[in-house]
Amino acid sequence: MTKTRKYAGLLLVVFLIVSMSACQQLKALLAERPSQNMPAYDPVSDIYYSEQNWSAYQREWFYHTAQGTELMPYAWFMALEQPELKLFGAVPKFHDANYLGRFGFLPDDRTPENPEGLPVGFAKDTVVDPQSGQTVEVVGLTCAACHTGQLEYQGKGVRIDGGSATADLLSFQTELGFAAAMTEFVPWRFDRFAKHVLGTNSSDEAGSKLHDEFREFLEKGLAEKKEADARNLYPVAGGFGRTDALGRIGNFVFGTELDNQNLRVADAPVSFPPLFYTSWFAWVQYNASIGQPMVRNIGEALGVRARVNLTDPKKLFQSTVNVKNLHDMEDLLAGPTAFTGLHSPPWPEAILGHLDQAKVKQGAALYHQHCEHCHLPPLNSPEIQNPKYWEEGLQGHRFLKLNVIPLDEIGTDPKAASNWEQRTAVTGALGLGTVSASDGLSTVTEKIAKMKYDELGVPADQRAQWDGFRDYGVTKPLAYRARPLAGIWATPPFLHNGSVPNLYQMLLPADRRDKTFYVGSREFDPRYVGFRTAAFEGGFEFRTDQAGNSNTGHEFRNGQGKGVIGPELTDDERWAIIEYLKSM
Repeated sequence: MTKTRKYAGLLLVVFLIVSMSACQQLKALLAERPSQNMPAYDPVSDIYYSEQNWSAYQREWFYHTAQGTELMPYAWFMALEQPELKLFGAVPKFHDANYLGRFGFLPDDRTPENPEGLPVGFAKDTVVDPQSGQTVEVVGLTCAACHTGQLEYQGKGVRIDGGSATADLLSFQTELGFAAAMTEFVPWRFDRFAKHVLGTNSSDEAGSKLHDEFREFLEKGLAEKKEADARNLYPVAGGFGRTDALGRIGNFVFGTELDNQNLRVADAPVSFPPLFYTSWFAWVQYNASIGQPMVRNIGEALGVRARVNLTDPKKLFQSTVNVKNLHDMEDLLAGPTAFTGLHSPPWPEAILGHLDQAKVKQGAALYHQHCEHCHLPPLNSPEIQNPKYWEEGLQGHRFLKLNVIPLDEIGTDPKAASNWEQRTAVTGALGLGTVSASDGLSTVTEKIAKMKYDELGVPADQRAQWDGFRDYGVTKPLAYRARPLAGIWATPPFLHNGSVPNLYQMLLPADRRDKTFYVGSREFDPRYVGFRTAAFEGGFEFRTDQAGNSNTGHEFRNGQGKGVIGPELTDDERWAIIEYLKSM
């Protein structure tokens, strides 16, 4: 028998075994999808860890400390096969580090914090499901999944702890869903899955119970996807290093966990922001909507699928959020006093080239002239201690007062701010009527925090410290905040939505910036200060003509107008400012 006839015969057997419904499911699963075609990264073994005031242990703890998020049961994740069909040979496991690396996740070693050697940003956790009350061992994403960066140059990697990750979360979640669906609908695959989860000597009863639980999990996921597709909730793909953070938080909390009528189109992806010094900022989020760290961290955990009960009056606000870990993580990032926790990374001259000190000096003067009025003096300068740059928190603590620039003045894409400002939610069992999303998120996060404080027995006099010595509250300004630029060189691409590929283009008039470019490469360009943007297999094409992706505003050009923040610079001035920004 020829190989072709042999394959054809096997396929015929497959399709005869399964039902017509399953055949239709298989047809859908075999359809081409962009998330299949991810880039194949060659792992960089020579990694330089920036001196950022963290020990190796603190770094590893941050990489794999759970915050209460839940992708699926841990044993399922370890048993799941990649979403591909093979007629012969074993299908590789989904958790394979090289496979997950294709979505931009950074590989990591086996350690006590990471016994299975999962990539940076994955954690094994035990949670109590807020709906069923069952205790479940799960796998979830940590803060590090979105906030650990890596630059690569000539075969060497520069790790940026607390930096901007380049992961493509949507493609990862899409392929995870397809892997689960294939486990159910591809013949014999569930049997292999069950054997891995339950062992070889499990009973038929255990197998049936697992199948029922898995089918229920899959049906919930398919229903959620069907709803998102029907409403076209995510028309602008984030690609590598971006997600519509506030949009997805709102859709999961107010929609999936509360009521689907609260789902809204989320078409404003933003770059994963760096975390260095953020704990000392009076306001965070690109639109300066959150000040209190515990609110921010609980909201972030909910955005990557920490569960909360918002429908059962007897279990309201019970959640999987790990408030203790969020507090410890914030302490690690902050340090005991201002700017003593995680530092921004110094420019690695041995890898990326020496700084031109004459240009640095020239750039410092230009920064003072053109940039400091929004982005504040350097954080290591005496000037930053001037009281005018600080505002009071609780119990005498103070925080850096960031400038919040109205949309019409800064001129950058408005959607991230305007979508949040316009959003409302029907609160149902919460009993608040219809509220703004900002008020709803403030209420939910405060209730979750205080319930967890009670469960943990956190004394009343310690709760203000866990809250970062700031009041609860979420706002909705039509504005973006200007953060200090320490370490900005290590966080491309730029603007809140990642629409400008490098620092050089940030200093150009907007009409001279690239209108399309590719993201997904970690190969760094130390001259222009950004990632390589040429087309490559599996790369994501960033198009600035899509809603939410505009690269206008924050521009230096002659004349006046919306988004013009300074005069057009000479090329010598641009290079001098860039050299200074490298030194910050």
